[in-house]
Amino acid sequence: MLSSILKAAAFGTALALLPLAIAAKPAAAQATMKLASATINDVQHEWQKVFADELNKRVGDAVKTEIYPASQLGAIPRMSEGVLLGTIEAFTTPTSFMTNVDPRFQAFDVPGLFKTPQDVDNAIHDPEYRAHLEEMFLDKGLRVIGAIYNSPTVVFTMKPVTTLDGLKGLKIRTFASPMQIKPMELIGATPLPLALTEVIPQLESGGLDGMLVGMPILTAFKYYDIGKNITDLRFAEIVSVTVVNEDWFQSQSEDVRKAIIEAGRAAETSVFKWGVDNVQKTYQVWADNGGVVNKLSPEEQAKMEDEFHKLADTLVASDPAVKAEYERLKALVASKAAQ
Repeated sequence: MLSSILKAAAFGTALALLPLAIAAKPAAAQATMKLASATINDVQHEWQKVFADELNKRVGDAVKTEIYPASQLGAIPRMSEGVLLGTIEAFTTPTSFMTNVDPRFQAFDVPGLFKTPQDVDNAIHDPEYRAHLEEMFLDKGLRVIGAIYNSPTVVFTMKPVTTLDGLKGLKIRTFASPMQIKPMELIGATPLPLALTEVIPQLESGGLDGMLVGMPILTAFKYYDIGKNITDLRFAEIVSVTVVNEDWFQSQSEDVRKAIIEAGRAAETSVFKWGVDNVQKTYQVWADNGGVVNKLSPEEQAKMEDEFHKLADTLVASDPAVKAEYERLKALVASKAAQ
């Protein structure tokens, strides 16, 4: 009898303590996801904002997103290092600035590969290629969670340039990709790969005469207050990617990992038209602030594109991995255009 009473008392005590045990169980720690970029008020920034909203819809407070545009977390090389080391969870940038991490990023920069924004969108959303793209840099510890059309390539110059000869001898800031450096050398300019944060001081001091750039950057950072001229070369379409540190990604729950992939793709779909429209809007903003858009003659434009294409073929052929990636993209773009 006594034994039964003691057992009942013990059971009652256990039931009484159960809510306290449940309350004492530690909650899952909230993950922080820092999203860095060198730009602001452009399609990269827009993608990050939409991605953060899409991720929140899916996982709520499980992940806290923090957006740091305009190089708030350092110059481009530092942000690239940060995502590799894991001190920054995600970094959004033109592919050109990742070629030092993996030369296969060059495949996206080949002059003439993408001729329209739709070419870019078609390629990066082909289901088979998209699965390949997201995981192709895992050997470097990076996963692609976003890919977007950015803008066409133009050259900002401190003086008017309307011919290729006008670029000869000019010191031009380029992206850190052979696909921008070598074309500038071919036409007689001096390419200087620099982080965006270094450009304005160099332009003002005379250390630079111009820069290869996407049009939205010029208006977002008010370059029309420094100079008034661009030459609308349009020899390549800039593609931006968001890479995430793979170790951080794998440390998340299965539900969060799935949500990150879904949110990245949803953000791309949402901002594609915004990005295309924004490019057109920036031309008007440039003109409204006294900026001038110079163009090559049709003959010079055709000559430049032909010479750049031949040069790109030589550059691509020098690295089998880059060549294989480029050939895959080239065939995909051609097949989509034929549909």
